[in-house]
Amino acid sequence: MENFNPILRFVAVSDIHYKSERTAETERMEKAMQAAYRFADNHPTYKNLDAVVVVGDFANSGEQVQMDLFKETLQNFTKEETKKIMLISSHEFHGTGGMEGGYERFEKTFGQKGDQHNVINGFHFVSVSSNNGAGFQEDKVEYMAEELAKAAADDPKKPIFVFQHPHIQSTVYGSCLWGESDFTAVMMNYPQIIDFSGHSHAPINDPRSIHQQHFTSLGTGTLSYFELDEFDKIYSTFPPEKEKAAQMTIVEADAEGRVRIYPYDVITDRPFPRVWKIDTPYDPDSFLYTEAKHYAAPEKVYFTGNEKIEIEADENECTVTFDQAKCDDEYVNGYELTVRRKSDGLIERHLSVWSGYYFNDMPETVTQKIENLKEDTEYILEIKAYGFWKNYSEKITKEFKTK
Repeated sequence: MENFNPILRFVAVSDIHYKSERTAETERMEKAMQAAYRFADNHPTYKNLDAVVVVGDFANSGEQVQMDLFKETLQNFTKEETKKIMLISSHEFHGTGGMEGGYERFEKTFGQKGDQHNVINGFHFVSVSSNNGAGFQEDKVEYMAEELAKAAADDPKKPIFVFQHPHIQSTVYGSCLWGESDFTAVMMNYPQIIDFSGHSHAPINDPRSIHQQHFTSLGTGTLSYFELDEFDKIYSTFPPEKEKAAQMTIVEADAEGRVRIYPYDVITDRPFPRVWKIDTPYDPDSFLYTEAKHYAAPEKVYFTGNEKIEIEADENECTVTFDQAKCDDEYVNGYELTVRRKSDGLIERHLSVWSGYYFNDMPETVTQKIENLKEDTEYILEIKAYGFWKNYSEKITKEFKTK
């Protein structure tokens, strides 16, 4: 990026869910680390990977064999000079001995404390592990407050990188269901915070996975399976092919304290198209990714007029396949499909589906089965695309008849 020369680079990754044997998650974590080093090595001037931050739920139940397997991955796929910062949360507490057993195994295996304040290349990293399910009791809140005050005293304009497993409530996409508010009052005092969290398994290329208001928040995705924070879909919160999930965040900072954040897809082994830019993290008036700005001027979602709609109808159902709509600078989030009786225009079926935007190889078409139709009936299918900010396209239609 022009005039941006990093002096710091790190990876934030979470929700990896190592099992007690090698699985797809094991391979994805290995590939993620290999990709991060390639990303660093391809930079013209700064080729270091300074840190890997594991933001919780790296082990599915926190048993010793899972922690040992994860430690083996770190030993074999990260370099000694790369700082490993780890924290734990709810899934690490699912094993023998609950939370106490999880902490004991974690500290013994990795030689780390669950709460840490590291300084790397002059930048402060504050990471706090859970001790109330996925949430935090008062001692953790006090620790966060103390460490943030120390970091801010060092340089009030420099970004402070903060890590905890659950999202901060009402920030990034996924925080509606998977957020905690324990740290909110403390963190609001420091707009220079750039906070990383997981827990939700929400896709990190979703434009709502960066949030700026009192400070900056980012989701860290998952290497296991997607879950999305919308409840109106025909398949609930788990999208089709949810297991095709392997995302991480690569972060760079320069000597001026500017930050560049690259959402990275491990499955396709390439970054997503958009880079998040934070030039003055200490100044909320400069924030680019606020809800107010997004809702005031949402990206246009539209059909070109040349889309194909194919419908295969049986007696009581049909399968529709149609070309994706367009959104020039973001993604299409999903579609509303409405089936009306041609005779009177009344709605027979109405459903909402995702576009598959969370895949870096986003499909060119959408296919959906629509059930519970009437036999030998003429229908009109209406398709309306929508984005992430209440922005809808005009509808396209096609008539069909069941058998």
